Amino acid sequence: MSSSNKAASSSSKAARPSDQELTQTYNSMKSELTSLAQKIGELETESDEHTLVVDTLSPLDGDRKCFRLVGGVLVERTVKEVLPALKTNQEGIKTVTMQLVQKYKNKEDEFMAFQKKYNIQVKQ
Repeated sequence: MSSSNKAASSSSKAARPSDQELTQTYNSMKSELTSLAQKIGELETESDEHTLVVDTLSPLDGDRKCFRLVGGVLVERTVKEVLPALKTNQEGIKTVTMQLVQKYKNKEDEFMAFQKKYNIQVKQ
């Protein structure tokens, strides 16, 4: 076998990963998608909690005292101090959630392309 034939055969082997490598990559990608979905779910729950608190505090007098948990410490504040911070946090959570959803969609497309490229079919 000439050296050019060896190079051609080794490059064709490199183009198709082994079944074990395919399984490992498949499981890794699937795990990453699951992790992203869980994080998105957690953030959506946290956003819902913020909405509930904002809706509860909004009609109250701004000088009314309320308590807020900051870094594990319960701090006394007023509604007018807490409400803007809650709204800012909620917007930040929504922004991060949207970014994660976009990342999830991209990873999902990548995952589907990987499955199609190597003709991977999951048996249930």
